[in-house]
Amino acid sequence: MALNETATLSRRTFVASSLAGLALTGVAGGALYGCSPKNEGGAAKGAESDAPADQISWSQCNVNCGGNCVFQWHSRDGKVVYMESDNTGDEDLQARACLRGRSMRRWLNSPDRLMYPMKRVGKRGEGKFEQISWDEAVSTIADKLKHTIDTYGNDAIYVNYATGMYSTTGKQPGLRLLSMLGGYINQAYDYSTHMLQVALPYLYGKTCSPYDNVYASSFSEAARTSDLVVMFGNSPAETRMGGANAVWDFAKVREAVTSRGGKIVNIDYRMNETCSGHPDEWLPIRPGTDAALASAIAHEWVVNDQVDKAFLDTYCVGYDESTLPESAKGGNKSYQDYLMGTGYDLVEKTPEWAAPITQIPAERIRTLAADIAAAKAPFICQGWGSQRHTNGEDTARAICMLPVLIGKIGLPGTNTGQREAEPPTYLVGGLPFENPIETAIPVYQWANAVDHGKQMTSTNAGIVGADKLNNDFKFIWNYAGNCLTNQHGDINMTHDLLADESKCEFIVVWDTVMTDSAKYADILLPDAMRSEQLNMQTQGYSEYYTAVVVGGPAQEAPGECRSSYDVCADIADKFGKKDAFTEGRTHDEWVQYLYEQGAQADGKMPSWSEIKEQGIYKRPVEPAIGLEDFRTDPVKNPLDTPSGKIEIYSEQLAEIANTWELEEGDTINPIPMFTPGFQGYGTVNEEYPLYCAGFHHKSRTHSSFGFIPELEQVARQQLWINPLDAESRGIAQGDTVSVKSPAGEIRIEAKVTPRIVPGTIGIPQGAWHQADMRGDRVDQGACVNTLTTYRPSPLAKGNGTAHSIIAQVAKA
Repeated sequence: MALNETATLSRRTFVASSLAGLALTGVAGGALYGCSPKNEGGAAKGAESDAPADQISWSQCNVNCGGNCVFQWHSRDGKVVYMESDNTGDEDLQARACLRGRSMRRWLNSPDRLMYPMKRVGKRGEGKFEQISWDEAVSTIADKLKHTIDTYGNDAIYVNYATGMYSTTGKQPGLRLLSMLGGYINQAYDYSTHMLQVALPYLYGKTCSPYDNVYASSFSEAARTSDLVVMFGNSPAETRMGGANAVWDFAKVREAVTSRGGKIVNIDYRMNETCSGHPDEWLPIRPGTDAALASAIAHEWVVNDQVDKAFLDTYCVGYDESTLPESAKGGNKSYQDYLMGTGYDLVEKTPEWAAPITQIPAERIRTLAADIAAAKAPFICQGWGSQRHTNGEDTARAICMLPVLIGKIGLPGTNTGQREAEPPTYLVGGLPFENPIETAIPVYQWANAVDHGKQMTSTNAGIVGADKLNNDFKFIWNYAGNCLTNQHGDINMTHDLLADESKCEFIVVWDTVMTDSAKYADILLPDAMRSEQLNMQTQGYSEYYTAVVVGGPAQEAPGECRSSYDVCADIADKFGKKDAFTEGRTHDEWVQYLYEQGAQADGKMPSWSEIKEQGIYKRPVEPAIGLEDFRTDPVKNPLDTPSGKIEIYSEQLAEIANTWELEEGDTINPIPMFTPGFQGYGTVNEEYPLYCAGFHHKSRTHSSFGFIPELEQVARQQLWINPLDAESRGIAQGDTVSVKSPAGEIRIEAKVTPRIVPGTIGIPQGAWHQADMRGDRVDQGACVNTLTTYRPSPLAKGNGTAHSIIAQVAKA
């Protein structure tokens, strides 16, 4: 049955209903979001028939929600005056921007835009700069690069993680330039999926990726067939809004599954926006304890003889003694032994064991276990929040064990336990480069590499591609990113590290506004936004179609803003490499070249002249079923694990556990199990009696849009606290409260709500840090990373403390 036959929800109805809450705030949509002042398909109200036609320029939203929703900029006299979103073709394939995306005009024409190149004149982090010429900026950067390379080597250069400008020619010019100069240390993994990317390959194979449809099923497959959807920490209505993103895909799932008599269970410590938008069940859980719930469900299946033993024997390694590898036999090391209390910690993982850990009653755990076992096509998935704890590697694998144990993998309507799949087709590529340095560090480890890089090895820091680092990081290249401080862990610690100029000697930052990270630049460059240059980007996360958009510029860049390509060409010129860098092409000629390369490889895309005329090309994609080929024929299609099977017990992890140097209290386990983790379950105390976690907020994509005042008014930065916790502290709705953790203190408005589990507080992540770093350092901006402790996770060395925090709250 076709998707549009199973799910009849209108996109227009869905968008109108899902955005009604924000509309009711009383902020006028046109004024806030810069939307079209005219009726759809009609002329502007009151417009004269002979008024000059608007210039229409196509573009896409460039932030890291992944949607890349479509813009149509309307410009007059060289200035953007309003925008429309996608209104072309089949309604099911329209990439309509969400409200925060529609506020991009506020960003584009913000009075806070950086206009000129500047150099630092105060201490790092003070935000004191003076304007300089482009020639001085380019010369200074080139000189510092030469000094770093000559003095330390190219492996003292690091390109920091950044996602604020998605484009085929956004970040890539810098990577191309540095590669031509001898290279730089690579990033391994990313802040979004750090623990997942490292842990799941030990279960499903080393090519397993959160971005790979081979290993996960699409929401559209759930819409076609599933009768039960179980979501662990997954809220596309907050993280991936917009018509080109997963919230629309999920709306289709909700409509289709419930129309068949199925249901959706959302497991989260908050009643998140995705959960509150559908009529089924929110199952509140203490953060960081998903693996305990998964273990108790698995235990129920074992005692009730509901595991698919034939599937486990054929497709898996390590479920029971008979399928353990020889190196593990005889020691009660199987997953079944862990569940039944005959191995490892000798504790049986009953629902009664899990109930006080998770805060979910034992009988409800049994009911959930029975519901999943009875479902014909259960779609079990996890968002990326569940793994962003200090025990996230174990959590990710433990959730994936649920479909494995009952053999509901590789079949119609099922999933592998990962987050729903993303589109398989990217129609155009980016500016080419090849970094000659193969060494990479786990992306969250860069601060340690600034402080003591030479001491970091593959066994104590997870260094990839080399046994150790040869240098501390002396030069940081930060393009369109706020992960130096705001989006990194432990802002107070990171400030002290970056303020010490004897460690990292030079930092160059490109950005459009003065982020908290930009305050740490030695040279600060004003970037042209995507809509101020010819731009091209391929489709984002939507599973229903793939697309490419070409358009612009919609207006001229303000002041002396320039594209990163043109600036990098000037830096290359200082090294005598401009011709090699440009290959004789301008920025716009590279865009055309890259498009034509993609079109030639694809064979279906329009010509360059056609895409320039129509602005957008899109087409539907087929649903994906994760591990379908492996399920059909495991011998012909083995997984990329040592055994070729799903490795419930991993000999590789057992070896790592025996050889790596770990922090006190950290563990690496060969099977998926529940471990509390640093500042996880059981670590609260009299001084810090509450668990605390961050969550994504509808008004921002990470920290992007965080400076736009209209969005701040619509969706305020508020602490979520349960009435039971608020009452005992004398806190009422709207009070300003102090939140303290071992790492720092913030001020924030209280939102007293039963939509959060008692004993836990939630803070929207991405708010901009605002503190006097020479004074008391209390953060008035309520950035959650003021509260996070910098401690990379055991296996991935990732940002597990993003959601693993202990804290106290008091009325300020």
